[in-house]
Amino acid sequence: MARGSRKHTGAQQVPTTLVNTAAFMLRIWMTRGTVAKLLWPLSQLFRLLVAARRYAYKKGLLTTIQLPVPVIIVGNLFIGGTGKTPLTIWLAEQLQQAGYRPGVISRGYGGKHVGTRHVWPESSPSDVGDEPALIAQRTACPVTVGADRVAAGQALLAAHPETNVIIADDGLQHYRLGRDIEIVLGDARGAGNGWLLPAGPLREPVSRSCDFNVVNKGSLVRSPHRDTPGLSTSKSVVSMYLQVLEAERLQDRTCRWPLAAIATTVPMPVIVAGAGMGNPARFFDSLTSAGLVFDRLPLPDHHVFTAATFSGCHADIILITEKDAVKCREVGALLSDTRIWVVPVTACIDHSFADNILERLRGSATA
Repeated sequence: MARGSRKHTGAQQVPTTLVNTAAFMLRIWMTRGTVAKLLWPLSQLFRLLVAARRYAYKKGLLTTIQLPVPVIIVGNLFIGGTGKTPLTIWLAEQLQQAGYRPGVISRGYGGKHVGTRHVWPESSPSDVGDEPALIAQRTACPVTVGADRVAAGQALLAAHPETNVIIADDGLQHYRLGRDIEIVLGDARGAGNGWLLPAGPLREPVSRSCDFNVVNKGSLVRSPHRDTPGLSTSKSVVSMYLQVLEAERLQDRTCRWPLAAIATTVPMPVIVAGAGMGNPARFFDSLTSAGLVFDRLPLPDHHVFTAATFSGCHADIILITEKDAVKCREVGALLSDTRIWVVPVTACIDHSFADNILERLRGSATA
């Protein structure tokens, strides 16, 4: 049996149709195979539509609205999860430490809200979306969700006039919202086969300009020193690592268990790792890097958790992402399940990147 996999836990009983579909499409998008080539004409049409839309905003045929405070966009070209939420949280924390009062706006995908809605640390993720709920909990920043990012930004500023900078989580293609800084986040998948949707994974061409490119290089399972090799940044490409050190019991987040201690437990407990995110493999890889052996349970992005989600898992420990934890806490049967542990993820980026952002906000050229 391959390391990192257990086949006797029952985890495979959970429906995975959407996950399998997403995995199938990803395989298509990573190479220029037969299916991708058949879809290529449609991707050329999509390219024309994208170019026409950008041209319309550039020439003023469509209106861009600038909010009265600076706006920082965090987005991606590769469809799906690249790590925007950890980066948004890191950026909000850096701005707070520098004396700014940031607010965050987001689409709030998966929530039942209509129009704009303010998000509080105690907000239900089923109403506002899992990612905004997590951002509100982790940062204590004002957060507002809405499909119309301009309206969301205006509502946030009206409710929190002390806000002096806004971070737009996943707003790269929302051109109606004026922006002062654009951060494009990618990962080890690069540009896939380099083609636009639906023949490839890209929302826009890789030639698209931006202010900063950040590359999510995956897990970091030790506490980094400021001068750790590999955490350096440059003007063109910034390296981001996702640090995972311990698990916290879902029922009581103050109860912590270092992953290194779990990995060295004898005998090794039976572990299931579940992840409802755009790229579950990233979470699984981080646990593997920590030395854990477990059964993988990929779930659809923004998965709706129920009491039955883990009912077929015959495991001693169930590890979940922090994004999924905000939803699992609302399900009584899951909250009372002492097997469930949350693995927080923290973005690690060189401080010089924050300095560059601050300089840009102050109107200075980056070094």
